Amino acid sequence: MLKPVLKLIALSGLSLAAAGCALLHTSQGDITLQLDRGHAPISVDNFLRYACEGRYDGTVFHRIVPGFVIQGGGYDVELKDRPRHAQIKLESGNGLSNLRGTLAMARDTAPDTADAEFYINLADNVKLNPHPDIPGREHGYAVFGKIVQGMDVVDRIAALPTHAVSEDFPTAPIEPVMIVKAVAPSCP
Repeated sequence: MLKPVLKLIALSGLSLAAAGCALLHTSQGDITLQLDRGHAPISVDNFLRYACEGRYDGTVFHRIVPGFVIQGGGYDVELKDRPRHAQIKLESGNGLSNLRGTLAMARDTAPDTADAEFYINLADNVKLNPHPDIPGREHGYAVFGKIVQGMDVVDRIAALPTHAVSEDFPTAPIEPVMIVKAVAPSCP
């Protein structure tokens, strides 16, 4: 049976690809994403490239910070780094804001350093938007989509107990939360 959002998309006559949707099948349940190519074409194409190549399959949400974000896409269940493509240009300041339920590219401190990892905002995190007048916050983080179904799954993940595995993974879930499969209908 189609879930309600997917059913609405089907009834509208749009395909999942035309609606800009992708699915994350996780060990905690499914999360439906609507990707915004109009505001963040580089980030959307990057995400779809990883999804279509199967590179998100078997990765985990390695960072859970309740009231802030859950982050994943770059590490396997043993927290080993997965192969990554070249880093992409930052698309923050694109008119999309880091609000609850939005999807954004994670990156290092420097602006053009995002690759595979993404995060989902658990709250309105406007401090992650670009703030040109605040040193250290000039660049912000690029939002490229939103959750249209499965925010209950995201909240369930956010509520899981965490522990410090190492200095690099201070808030990893005790029980790994796997992205079993990322499905993007636009994949060949």
